[in-house]
Amino acid sequence: QVQLVESGGALVQAGGSLRLSCAASGRTFSSYTMGWFRQAPGKEREFVAAISWSGGRTGYADSVKGRFTISRDNAKNTLYLQMNSLKPEDTAVYYCALDQGTWLPHASRQDYDYWGQGTQVTVSS
Repeated sequence: QVQLVESGGALVQAGGSLRLSCAASGRTFSSYTMGWFRQAPGKEREFVAAISWSGGRTGYADSVKGRFTISRDNAKNTLYLQMNSLKPEDTAVYYCALDQGTWLPHASRQDYDYWGQGTQVTVSS
């Protein structure tokens, strides 16, 4: 069993920054790809960013490229998403996810095996 718990979501003004964290228990991050997805009201859950087990490969949705940075600290079993220059359209529930089947980053939602409960990010103007 793997549990993923996101934290760090908050209300922030446009242009501000937040850092989301995802703490994993029940497994280590070793050899697991991890990613962030988000879901706004009335929309499907969408890919945000993913990172390889080593941290050496990352991928981002075009909407967040250059503003968000995904990272992981395997010693702490923690995944991070640094979000800068936040925009109102970034408002969503943010979920972390883990794919036990690969160490490579990818955006295929159906291939992620474990999901957190989400943390709310609200960006106001």
